[in-house]
Amino acid sequence: TKMLRRTRTAKVYTEPATDDESDDIEELEEWLPNSNEGKTKGRRQRGTDETGEKKKVTKRVAKLKEPKPKAVRKPRAARVPKVKKEKTNTKQQTEDAVLPKPELQQHVAVKEERLSINLSSNNAGDMPDECPSSSQHFPKVKKEEPDDSFTFDEPAQKKQKTTNSAQGRPIKLKLGNSCVEDLQMNWDPIQVLAEKSGVEQWVCANIVQLFQEENTIPFMVRYRKELINHMDADAVRDVQLTLEELRSVAKKSRSVSQTLKKEGVLTSELEMALKDCTTADEMDHVYAPYKKGSKLSKARRAKELGLEPVALALLQEPQKLDLQSSIQPNTKGLSTLDEVATGVQEILADMIAKDKETLTYVQSLCDRSSVTIHSSVSKTALKEQQPQQGTQKSKPKDIAKFSLYIDFTCDVQRIQHHQTLAINRGENLKILTVKVNIPDRVKNDFCRWCVNVRWRPQGFARPELMTILKNAVEDSYRRFILPFLSRGYRTKLTASAEKESIAMFVRNLRQRLLMCPVRGRVIMGVDPGFHHGCKIAILSPTSQILHTDVVYLHGPAKHKEAEKLRHLMFKHSCQTIVIGNGKACRETEAFFTDLIKQRFFKPLDVSYCITDEAGASIYSVSPEAVKEMPDMDPNLRSAVSIGRRVQDPLAELIKIDPKHIGIGTYQHDVSQSLLRAALDGVVQECVSFVGVDINICSETLMRHIAGLNAGRARSIMEWKEKNGPFLNREQLKLVKGLGPKSFQQCAGFIRINPETVRRYTSKSQNTISITAEKKKVKGSGITSNQFNPLDQTCIHPESYSIALRFLSQIGGSFDQMGSAALRQSIESSVKSRGLDVLAKSLDTTPETLQLIVDGLTQPPGFDIRQDFEQADFKREIVSMNDLHDGMVVTGRVTNTALFGAFVDIGVGRSGLIPKRFITPDKLPVDQRQRSLALGPGERVEVRVINVDLQRNRISLDLIRVLR
Repeated sequence: TKMLRRTRTAKVYTEPATDDESDDIEELEEWLPNSNEGKTKGRRQRGTDETGEKKKVTKRVAKLKEPKPKAVRKPRAARVPKVKKEKTNTKQQTEDAVLPKPELQQHVAVKEERLSINLSSNNAGDMPDECPSSSQHFPKVKKEEPDDSFTFDEPAQKKQKTTNSAQGRPIKLKLGNSCVEDLQMNWDPIQVLAEKSGVEQWVCANIVQLFQEENTIPFMVRYRKELINHMDADAVRDVQLTLEELRSVAKKSRSVSQTLKKEGVLTSELEMALKDCTTADEMDHVYAPYKKGSKLSKARRAKELGLEPVALALLQEPQKLDLQSSIQPNTKGLSTLDEVATGVQEILADMIAKDKETLTYVQSLCDRSSVTIHSSVSKTALKEQQPQQGTQKSKPKDIAKFSLYIDFTCDVQRIQHHQTLAINRGENLKILTVKVNIPDRVKNDFCRWCVNVRWRPQGFARPELMTILKNAVEDSYRRFILPFLSRGYRTKLTASAEKESIAMFVRNLRQRLLMCPVRGRVIMGVDPGFHHGCKIAILSPTSQILHTDVVYLHGPAKHKEAEKLRHLMFKHSCQTIVIGNGKACRETEAFFTDLIKQRFFKPLDVSYCITDEAGASIYSVSPEAVKEMPDMDPNLRSAVSIGRRVQDPLAELIKIDPKHIGIGTYQHDVSQSLLRAALDGVVQECVSFVGVDINICSETLMRHIAGLNAGRARSIMEWKEKNGPFLNREQLKLVKGLGPKSFQQCAGFIRINPETVRRYTSKSQNTISITAEKKKVKGSGITSNQFNPLDQTCIHPESYSIALRFLSQIGGSFDQMGSAALRQSIESSVKSRGLDVLAKSLDTTPETLQLIVDGLTQPPGFDIRQDFEQADFKREIVSMNDLHDGMVVTGRVTNTALFGAFVDIGVGRSGLIPKRFITPDKLPVDQRQRSLALGPGERVEVRVINVDLQRNRISLDLIRVLR
């Protein structure tokens, strides 16, 4: 009997439903979250409680036979309150949806083992230390394949496809998890997070848990891939932002509830309505009538007069309702029958507007209709355009800038992101008036549905009562629901446009920061100018300042200045010139081009490039620049910055606020807090993924490493000044303020280069002082003062023991790291046995082993930026007059906007590739999933479509991306 019951139970979960069974299974799924938490947990984990199973089966059968729950029109409402009371049950469902039940106990054990890792220990025999980033090993690991589908009209919300990725495991949220307990809402935060972000629930649960453990995004993306299902940094950041939005809504819900409770107007229904909200708009809609600053709403005044029972009676027992009995001649609002009817109508309108099912229905009607957004010139702007009388000094509005949106209409489903931001800017400047147009058909269908279905009286209602109901429905739609829908559409469009604009900014910044550095060259940085001369700075291959000067290349003594330049270039063996693209750039470029054509610098083979100097002037007067170059004129600091931007773009550009680098669009029209968080995040990712030599990097660069901040970077610099260079990563634990968590987050991104240490270490006193400091601080002999070859790689210290065992398996050694022989040995081993089998034999995951393989096979000094584009160097100049329609040229993308990409084709003015010409067939396969698929620094082949010399504009068509 027991086995038979189990078989039947398994059938309910696993067998595909037939048409006859689908309704029953639907009902069972609705019922499942209400099951007894303790019994469910006991049955799933132990599987031996026969009594519990009998009760469970009995309840299940009894529930399936009940007809009423099937007819309820609000299935979600029944499930809402369970998050607070049955957290464990909800999480158990999440696990059951991902993992096979027989393996549940094994997964729980592994989870506890992983969380007990001691990152301060590197003992080879310690089992948790050997598989630090491991979850339960899954034999079939299949990485996510890129989706070839590509459309430019996709919404900004990116759906993260993780179904076919390597399957990780859910981390069970702890009982004290603030994500569940602190929210205290009527919905499951993990489920809502998954719905809003488009990521599976088990991945969301893992990400939330990782953030709770104070992990940084770079650390998660590189060292916890199996837990986040191989998501990239942008996708993880999207989940993080969505989680912060949900927390903000929950925080506002608690704040509003406390405010209303103090005012004595908080009812259980109102509290439930606040806890049902998942967005700020829904919260504002519920809270609006109770705001302290607003006057008492008509519905509340009617309720205070005692008309709420009358309104409820109209819906529940209309045949017994007598409005005449509510008339009170001496009371305002109840003195006549019309006033009573109006009060009842106000209460009904308020009830309708706050009903969740009603709002859901009207939203579905709008989704099936053509809703448009329309912009026109505002009355204020038109009034200011008229001739001014008297001596008014008000400046007229610049309507011409918004000529495209003077009479603009577009469907809300098809409007482009840049159009939304442009309309918002015009509205903020009081130049445009914006309106959302919802078809009348929506109102008619909505009113008919309310009267005949949702709010239909439960009995016979006389014509005068039906008139009150119909008027209440129309009034509710006009005063409450229509503004609510309009605000919702505007908010969604703005949020989507802001998100895409910030994403575009992030992509541009990432590609700008990761441009390949130009190493091994002496460079002359030139900050061009006319009257104040061109500022020059000659930099060594290691960015040391060799010489600074000012030359006047556009005056009468330019030939004398040319001789001065030749002398300096011969003296320092400089063959590379970097010119800023500011004022006088074109003339300075022509000057150097003429000298190169005349072979003026012979025998030096001189070439030059143009680089973006945006932000150089701001940096030159910043505290960082003053501290770095204290005795130098600010104008000369700009020339130094321009030269270093080519030598090492990442190290130089992180000194400047990303908003001043000259990338992105509409950065002043989006949420500044979101933009700042996103830009800080991408800077941290770039610095961390490239890696930093801790012994030579600047304090400014160090503070952007994952796990570090300004204070910890300062402490590291002070430790170096006192004790000398770091000899291995373990010595980072000796730095004051750098705890185990900070070490875990930053260690994998810090490099210890032996060559750098030898250059800076001249005496053995440093080693003695380090050892003494070690004993003083830690009182332990674990920290060594010996070099560790793995400290030069991307391998995390928590995986060193696995790397050692892997090397011993294949018969390799540290001396062979980065060599062709070791690479060949590793490749043959992986090919013969397979990465999964090798990982299993080492008690780790394929992701961790792949990272170890990469670290062992990459050559010393490997830089991920070597695969990115480098600055273009040239020896001649072309002008716009040389261009003609149909001409094919090559160029480099300088910036991307929401409407297209700007390309520098070497004529002193960037051309624009409109968005409609950037089609999937012209792009490499790996770029087809990105929003615009092009970014700064990429080389492209383009065709000239139109040259407008009068407006100084060039239109281009993309032919292909050059690799």
